[in-house]
Amino acid sequence: MGEKQRNIPTRKQIASINTDYVRSIERQENRIKAKKVRLARRLVLFTILSFALVGLLVSTLLNSKSAYEEKQLQKEQVAQELEQVKEEQEILKVQISKLNDDEYIGKLLRKQYFLSEEGEIIFTLPGKEEK
Repeated sequence: MGEKQRNIPTRKQIASINTDYVRSIERQENRIKAKKVRLARRLVLFTILSFALVGLLVSTLLNSKSAYEEKQLQKEQVAQELEQVKEEQEILKVQISKLNDDEYIGKLLRKQYFLSEEGEIIFTLPGKEEK
């Protein structure tokens, strides 16, 4: 303990130099700090806007995909209906061509209305109603 203790100055003991140069340096440091704060705010805002834009784009993509899948299902259903209608149309065309044939019309009338050609005898079998 025989050594001399050094007195370490505290902030209260240190006087600041208040010259134009010191003030200009402080202003410059304050401007740099303000620029950093503005830059940080802009980066945060840009990041938030970027995430919002990405979210919007993903949402639009998912909605478009859903609508596309729905349209594909509708297309398949309509294609099946079209195939059925085409088959029915072919059947109807065959019937139309048969109805233009006099022999077919004669057979149809004889079958449905029990008509006969000259010299034919019609026999009826007992149906379910008579039993």
